[in-house]
Amino acid sequence: MLLDFQSLLNKYDLNIRGVIHIGAHIGQEYQIYKNNGIRNCIFFEPLKDNFKKLKENIADDEVIFVNKALGNEEKLILMNVESVNGGQSSSILKPKHHLTQYPHITFDKTEEVEMIKLDNFMVNMNYENFNFINIDVQGYELEVFKGSSETLKKIDYIIAEVNRAELYENCASVFQIDDYLSKFSFERVETSWEGVTWGDALYVKNAKL
Repeated sequence: MLLDFQSLLNKYDLNIRGVIHIGAHIGQEYQIYKNNGIRNCIFFEPLKDNFKKLKENIADDEVIFVNKALGNEEKLILMNVESVNGGQSSSILKPKHHLTQYPHITFDKTEEVEMIKLDNFMVNMNYENFNFINIDVQGYELEVFKGSSETLKKIDYIIAEVNRAELYENCASVFQIDDYLSKFSFERVETSWEGVTWGDALYVKNAKL
């Protein structure tokens, strides 16, 4: 996460009841949530090795772990997997400019994962416990949001990885993300482009700037 979570909490007076973390990897952000009193957490991580480490790293019975990918369809799909960067650059999309921007990261295998829609999963959850989404799925964010239209009505804040170049084939641009989320009254209020062609953005519903 490129954005400073603590600074955002203070600057925008974020009242986070719980987090839906999509693309959790091995749970690096969990301690940040815990330190800020956020105990309601759902972690989605599709890759089996990462998911195993995620559960090992977070010994908390209150956390919900889901070994699935999210998107706008319910199906089995192949992910493009790399190991040099600990799997963090793995994506459902094929790498494009990523290959030249990060030539040391090679995608050397694929893994079949199960994809579901967030809306279908959240039907069985108490929406009141979750009002924040943190999503980092390597260019596939828009497809995840398209499968989350009902959930987005209940969400107040989103931190999303965004792109201003095609790091992955056919990945959504930051402006496409802006446009889609604006339909649910979200506004992008902070953006960090430390990744140059990619970055992190904070979206706030009904933002009063």
